[in-house]
This record gives sequence, C-alpha cells and structure tokens, in this order.
Amino acid sequence: MILGVDIGGTFTDVVLVDRGSVSTAKISTSALQSDAIVEGLDRLAGGGSIDAFVHGTTVATNALLERTGARVVLITDEGFEDVIEIGRQDRPSLYDPFVDRPEPLVARSDRVGVRGVPETIDVGDAEAVAISFLDGHIEPAREAAAAARVAASSPMVAISRSSVVSPEFREFERTSTTVLNAYLSPITERYLRALEERLVGGGRVGSMAVMRSSGGLMSASDAVGLPAAVLLSGPAGGVVAAREFASALGIDHVISFDMGGTSTDVCRIVDGNIDVSYERSVDGYVCRMASAGIHTVGAGGGSVAWVDTGGALRVGPRSAGSNPGPACYRRGGTEATVTDANVVLGRIDQAAMLGGTLSIDAGAAERAVTSVAEQLGMSLTDVALGIVAIAEDVMAGAIRTVSIEQGSDPRGASLLAFGGAGGLHAASLARSLGMASVIVPPFGGVLSAVGLLLAPPRIDLTGAVLVTDGNLTPVQNAAEGLETSAKEALRLAGHEVVTMGLVLDVRYLGQAHEIGVPWERTESFDQVAERFNDMHELRNGFARPRDPVEIVAVRCTAGGEPGITMDDLGMWSRRSTNPPHTRELVGAGGPTLASIYDRLSLSVGDVIIGPAVIEEQEATTFLDVGERATVKLNGSLEVTW
Repeated sequence: MILGVDIGGTFTDVVLVDRGSVSTAKISTSALQSDAIVEGLDRLAGGGSIDAFVHGTTVATNALLERTGARVVLITDEGFEDVIEIGRQDRPSLYDPFVDRPEPLVARSDRVGVRGVPETIDVGDAEAVAISFLDGHIEPAREAAAAARVAASSPMVAISRSSVVSPEFREFERTSTTVLNAYLSPITERYLRALEERLVGGGRVGSMAVMRSSGGLMSASDAVGLPAAVLLSGPAGGVVAAREFASALGIDHVISFDMGGTSTDVCRIVDGNIDVSYERSVDGYVCRMASAGIHTVGAGGGSVAWVDTGGALRVGPRSAGSNPGPACYRRGGTEATVTDANVVLGRIDQAAMLGGTLSIDAGAAERAVTSVAEQLGMSLTDVALGIVAIAEDVMAGAIRTVSIEQGSDPRGASLLAFGGAGGLHAASLARSLGMASVIVPPFGGVLSAVGLLLAPPRIDLTGAVLVTDGNLTPVQNAAEGLETSAKEALRLAGHEVVTMGLVLDVRYLGQAHEIGVPWERTESFDQVAERFNDMHELRNGFARPRDPVEIVAVRCTAGGEPGITMDDLGMWSRRSTNPPHTRELVGAGGPTLASIYDRLSLSVGDVIIGPAVIEEQEATTFLDVGERATVKLNGSLEVTW
C-alpha cells in the first residue's frame, strides 16, 4: 500500500494504490498541512497503516514566498560579502526603472568575510549558516573546515556549504543557491521531522520520501539537508505522470498542462524526456538546482477577476486560495474567480460536489461575477466568457514560453491536461495554438499525486570542469567520480541503480550561458561539439560551428525503481451505469444544449461529441462544438477537432 500526497495552494490531492486498486481524495488544504495529509490517510486507508508515503510539499516554496525562513549568516571570502546583493547586470524588468531585485536573504550585518579558515567562527544566534568561498566548487576542503569550526561553537545551527549544495563556477549563482538552501533549512527540517514523527513514528506509515524538483524521490532526511532541491516538489510529480501516460499512449511530444486552484504549470516532454533546467529564478532568487523545466503563471481556478484603473478586465495573478476560495465554495469569498465564471457558464455543474465533499453555491458565483459586470457595464455572460478568455490567454503564453521560445513547435505536440480545472480549458487552448490534440488522463484531478508514486528515487550530482582543447580526460574522470558517488548514494538509500545519465554543460568560448548536452562516455569531443551546435541552432536560431566550444560542467543523474508502474494502475474499466443527460451551458459560440457524461460510465472506444461535459469527482472536461473525445485503453480521453 503506497500513498501519494501533493499539497497545493487550494487542495491537497491524495492517492492510495493498494495491490492494483486505486482510490483518490481531494481535500481542502489545511493551515497545518499535516492535518490534510492525515485526513486523506484516514479517508482512504480507514485508519490503518500503509507501507510507504510519498510527499509533494510546498513548505519550502511557501517559506520563500512568505519570507518566513531562517536568519542566515553568510561566511565568504573577505571583500566578497556583497556578491549576493550585486548579482548580475540583468534587471527584473528591463523597461521599468521602479522594479527592484528582491532584498537579499542575508542582512548586510550578517555577511562575514574571512581570510583562510579562522580558528573560531562565532555566528551568534543565527538559525542557519551558508558557507560559500570563491574556490568552493573546486576546493571543498576549506569549506568543510569552516563548517567544522562553526559546528564546534554552534552545534545546533544548520550549515549549508556551496561545495555540497551547488559545486559549480559563478560565485553569485553558487552563493545565492547556498544562501537559499540555508534560509529554507530550519523550517523544512521542522516540518518534515514533525510529519515523519506523526506518520512513521506513529506507526501509520512504514517509510517516507519527498519529491525532488527534478522529477525523482529523495528521503526525508536528505530533503532536510537540501531543501532547495524540493522547491518545485509538487509540480514535478504532475510532469512525471504526464510523461508516463504519454509514453503509454505512444505520444512522443507533449506539453503537460497542470491547472490547479492557484496557478498553472506547463512543461515540455519530448521522446519520454522531461525538459530539465539547471538554473531558475524562484521569486527573484537564483537557484542552481536540477529541476523540471516548469513554467508557472498565476492563472488557476481561484485566480481573481478585477477591473484595473483604466477600466480593463484583468484576471490574476492574485488567487482566492483555499480560504476563502472562489465565491462558489461557500467559505465567505465574494470576489469573482475563473471557477465562478465556469459555474456561471454552466460548464461546472451548479449541483456538483467538488472532490466529493464541497458543494457549489451557484448564487454566490453569479453575484461575484455580476459585481465585475456592473463595473464594466457588460452582461453577466459576456464577463464570464471574458474571464475565461483572459485566463486562457495567460496560459497560452506559458505554453509558448516552454515551446516556441525554446525552439520547439507546439503544433506537433499534444497538450496533456490535468489538475482540477485543466480539462475545462485544454481544448480551447490547444486549438488556439494549433496543437495536435488534447490528452486528459484518468485521475486527472489528482494526477500530481499519482506522479509521486510513479517517480523513481533519484540522485542529481554536478562536477565542475573546464575543457577547451578537446581533451576529454578531465571530463571522463569527473564523470566516473560522479557515477560512483551516485551509485553509492542510491545504495545507501536502499535502491539499486536502474538508469544512469550524463549531461555536459557546453558553450561557445566566452559565451555567458550553456546548453546541457546529453553525453555517452564513449563519445568524442567532436561528437559533443556537433550535438551542441545542433541544439544551439534549434534553441537560438543560429549556430557557429567554426567557433571553439568549451565544457564547463558534468552532470550525473541516477535513478532506481519507482514505487509503482503504469501497469499497477490497471486498464480502464467501466465502473458506473449513470446514463448521460443534458444541460444548458454557454460555449464559445453562445448558449447551447450539452450532453453530460459521468466519466466512470465510459468504456474504452467510446466517442463523445461536443458540446459535452465529462464529469468526475475531482475534475471536469469541457468539449465545445466541433470537438470529440475518444476513450483510450488506459482511460485517457483523446480530444481532437
């Protein structure tokens, strides 16, 4: 029995797989996140115990967004105390002089510059310490010695070393990542230790693992020491599930589309490979940790509609969250949201029980949207359609970001949609972008939690090199050391290595940014350079094959066996005899009579012709005029037009 729990800003998704039987629950996210986890465990496991628990957590993300992390002391080389404040020359908004970078996570008075390794290092009452020396990526011994001195005087303080967290060149990015890790360490440790004690210590769970941002699992104890690796913990689970469902259907190019209550996450997956990024900015702070190439926009079911000072309708990025939530949730919310607009349009059943427990207040949704309509002098229906159209335009921009802006044509891709609201908007989005089709998998409303169970244990390691002369010996040596370390780390965690991959960071000589180039250890420098040129042209529209290239880092990824496979989810079978009925709703072309289906009543091979709504406990799929859905073998809906 394996339980997967993904905590989102609005709902907590819970999935239990018990010897091939799958049960799900969608629970409102609680103020104390562990309460929602225990509620889901009680609901699905009946108060009993389970073998393993896999968690997608937002604790690190929330601590950063809310600035509730630890007081950090930074120890670095004398004269380089302000590196994290100076940063790079690029600005957050090129044409807005009033937009500033976020304040550094370490106050100026808490930045300590040293020479060598002082005999004693006093960090006062700091909760965490970040150690980042200029040469830390190639000479870790000095950072280790400094950490030992800090531990001697302050044994309870959390210590993050750049040589462990991010052993790469570029002192600003390495220091920023190390400080970020230190800032998140105490709050992440308190949360995970308390949760582990409550579940594992309480006998409810045999073991506990946490999702990495890169799409694999790590132990709770490893996550305590490396919280920067779990900043995108929950969204990564959805991307893993999208990859597995796409592979099962034989689709080699998909863009995952996860629309939840607070935001929408998209990611490109080609030939079964998740696009992985090795540097991203999280709320303005650079984090050089392997993470799925997810792009997030503030457009979800709970995104609030508002009228700006120019009299224009806007949607998001502010969200109603889980409390009070959309007006229709009966929790005191009064502002119109995307979910309220869908209720007004009839695309969400006004008598629905979301997640099986949350009843809809259609009157409250109508009053909220009417308030916006009165400000604009427009009709209720037109404003509801406008809210949906604006939200979809924001989400279309996100899809362009992970496709067109990366040199990939979305017209050949399928949009794999999930999240509670994904199926409501996916077909309209895909049609507007000229995409091939939409795939709506089963368990779509809780697919990120399913992805946690499908994810393998994973180790991500990096080694700094500098090769410009074609001699790959340093690269081979670094790769061998990383592979040995990765295998040992997996073995110590109780897993055997199933997959092993190497990526080289390559750039033209003097270039400021690199491209990750997959590499087999039998390949030559010329083969690496040729592949790099091809990838550079695809991504940037040009290549300079006569220019020298250099390799600046080696990255190693090792994976083990996942907790479950797609076979454990079983083939789709009809589980309901509810007959279809009809309901008036508003599509893109205006009012229409739509057929309403219970998804559990569908059989493999069934074809549903729009306008139609396919309902399930955790999600809804809307088909407009001219769209059709076919039920595939694994229960996915393939929507075409």
